[in-house]
Amino acid sequence: MKLLLSCWILATVVHFSYGAAVEPKAGGKKMVCYYGSWAVYRPGNGKFDVEHIDPFLCTHIIYGFTGLGTDNTMIPLDPWNDLYDNWGKGAFLRFTGLKRQNPNLKALIAIGGWNEGSEKYSKMVSDPAKRATFLNSVVSFIQKYNFDGLDFDWEYPASRGGVPADKENYISMIRELKNAFAPYGWLLTAAVSPGKSTIDAAYDIPALADILDQVHVMNYDYHGSWETFTGLNAPLYGNPTYDRTLENSFLNTNWTIYYWLSNGVPASKIILGMPLYGRGFQLDNAANNGFYASAGNPIPAGPYTQQAGTWGYNEICEKFKAEPTWTVVRDACYQAPYAYKNNLWIGYDDEQSLRNKGRYIAAMNLGGALTWSIETDDFRGICHGIPFILTKAIVDAMNGPTNLMPSNPCASGTPVTPSPVTTTPPTTTVSTVTSTSAKPCICAPTTCSPGPTTAPSSPGPTTTPSSIVTSTTAVTSEPNAVCKKEGLNPDPYDCAIFYQCVSYAANGWIVYTQRCAQGTVFSASLNNCDYPQNVPGCESYYG
Repeated sequence: MKLLLSCWILATVVHFSYGAAVEPKAGGKKMVCYYGSWAVYRPGNGKFDVEHIDPFLCTHIIYGFTGLGTDNTMIPLDPWNDLYDNWGKGAFLRFTGLKRQNPNLKALIAIGGWNEGSEKYSKMVSDPAKRATFLNSVVSFIQKYNFDGLDFDWEYPASRGGVPADKENYISMIRELKNAFAPYGWLLTAAVSPGKSTIDAAYDIPALADILDQVHVMNYDYHGSWETFTGLNAPLYGNPTYDRTLENSFLNTNWTIYYWLSNGVPASKIILGMPLYGRGFQLDNAANNGFYASAGNPIPAGPYTQQAGTWGYNEICEKFKAEPTWTVVRDACYQAPYAYKNNLWIGYDDEQSLRNKGRYIAAMNLGGALTWSIETDDFRGICHGIPFILTKAIVDAMNGPTNLMPSNPCASGTPVTPSPVTTTPPTTTVSTVTSTSAKPCICAPTTCSPGPTTAPSSPGPTTTPSSIVTSTTAVTSEPNAVCKKEGLNPDPYDCAIFYQCVSYAANGWIVYTQRCAQGTVFSASLNNCDYPQNVPGCESYYG
C-alpha cells in the first residue's frame, strides 16, 4: 500500500458537501479507507487533500505513510505536508481532526509501504534495544498527533533484503506494541501479503492472528506490468482456462482469503483488500488482447497518478468517458473487467466487481473491507454523478440484506469465455458484459510502486508438470473421506487427482478437487504435479 500559519490555514480552508452519509449499520462491517497523502500534489481534478475525505463514509481511515529513521524511530516522510512545523500544512492533525465531525471514526497511522523497503525493518526487529526505541517513538507519535492506533505495513518480512528470522522477530515486535497499546485502548493492525510464498516466509499466522486487532489482506497486485503478459490486478475467483499452473491458481482473492482462514485467522479479523486502481500494459500485438497476452511494456502514465503501469479508477473512468471506443470485457470466472483500445490494456475493479466482493465479505462473515486508496475513487463524481461511488458500493453490498456468495461459474470446472462489448460514455457505470446470476456457493480457495504479489509464473498453455485442471466439491462433514489433513491430500485411487482441504465450521471441510494435466501425477513430497516416474507408486500411471 503507497507516496510531500494561522493566516495560511484560514486562507486554505475548503468546504465539501458529501450528500447523504453512508454509515455502516449497527454491528456492521468495517470500512477501512487508506489515504495516500501525496495525492495532495496531484494536478487538476486528481488533487486530493485531507478535507476531501468524507468522515462518515469509512469506519476507519489510515494515513499513509510514516517511515523508520536511521535512529530506529518513527518519522514523517513529508514533514512539510505532514506537520505544522516551519509553516507546514499539518496534515496529521487535520486528518485526526476529522474525528470532531464523526466521533465514531477511527484514524490510524501507517508505517512502511513498498517504497520504505524491508531491510531496515529487519534490522530493527532483530535487536530488542532497537525495538524498544521504536516502540517508545510510536507511543509518543500516536499521542502527539491523536491517532487511534498503528497499521504496520512492512513489505515484507523475510524478503527484499530481510532474513528468515524476521518471521519470529516480527511477532516479538507486534506483541510488544500490543502490550504497550493496551493501557490506551489503541488499535494494532497490519497490512499483509496475498501471495502464498511471501505469506509462508513472512508470517507466523496463528501468533499474528492472536495479537492483531485486524488483519488487512492486500488482495491486489496479483498481476501487473512487472510481468510480460496481461492479467487482472485483483480477480475474485480463478479461471482454469487461463490459470494453468498451480502457482497461477493461487492468484485470486478467494484463494488468498481461504489460505489465511485455513491457517488460523478468525474471519472476523480479516479485512479484505480491494484496489481503487487498475494495472495496465501495452500489448505486443493489438489483435491478441485477452488474458496472458504478450505485453512487454506498461500502459503509459495517467494524468493524476503519473505512474506508468497504473491508473486510478478516476483516471480509468474519465478516460472511458472521453474515449467511448474502449472495449470492456467482464470475465464471469474472475468476476472483474478489463478494457482495451488499440495496443493499450488495463485490468481493474468497478462498481459491479466491488459489489460482488462486498457480498463475498458478507457471505464469508469477514470483518470488513479495505480500499487502496480513497483518493483514486471517483471522489468528485465526475464519471457517475456520485462522489466515492466505489467505496459506497462496497459499504452497501457488505452491509446489505443478502449474504449470497457471488456465483462462480468456473467452480465446476466449466469455464465461461468472456465476451466483449464496446463502451459508451458512462452514466452510472460503464456498460459491460454481465456475469451469470447469483447463487449460493462456497469455492476453494500499496505503496507508490508496489511490486508483484508473488514471482510471476509462465503464462498461457503449458505441458510442464505443474499443469492442473481444477474443480470443486461441496462441503463435506466426512473429513476422512478425502481429507486426512489441512492442505493438499492425494487421492488414494487416482494418482492424477489431489484435494485441497480447508476446515469449515464444526468437523466440516471445503474440498477443492484438482487434477494434474495429462501425463503427470500428484507428488505429495513436492505438493505439486510431477512426471509419474518421479513419484513412488505411480510409476506406471498412464491417465
